[in-house]
Amino acid sequence: MKHTAFLTVRSYELDAYNHVNNANYLNYLEFGRMEYLKAIGFDYTGLMEAGLHLFISRIDIRYRVPAKLFDTLAVEVEPVKTGKLSGTFRQTITNQDGQVCAEAEVAWGCVDSNGKPTRIPDHFRVGGLEPDTTIP
Repeated sequence: MKHTAFLTVRSYELDAYNHVNNANYLNYLEFGRMEYLKAIGFDYTGLMEAGLHLFISRIDIRYRVPAKLFDTLAVEVEPVKTGKLSGTFRQTITNQDGQVCAEAEVAWGCVDSNGKPTRIPDHFRVGGLEPDTTIP
């Protein structure tokens, strides 16, 4: 399942070149992933209350076209791989003209309260976080 979240570029996210500073794209990607988890019914709060956490282990991001003040950005999230302990999302950020501002592959994992990799319990698994799936 793909999910798209929308946001508007704010003035404090701009750099000296008057476009979005590259570091802010990480926040946009995080926003998109959290909106995706809500959309698929993932109980993120329940996971944390169970002493488990999702973490990001790697982000490979490619910047394409700069985003500017007041641009409306679409942050698309699609799971491309999910295993028992970890997975990968493909994310694309486009502006209101359909131009790709950034593309990323984001690897994530699940850990317990001691930081040890652990399997996501079955009752937290929902569409898009099912184990051992690969979407071409």
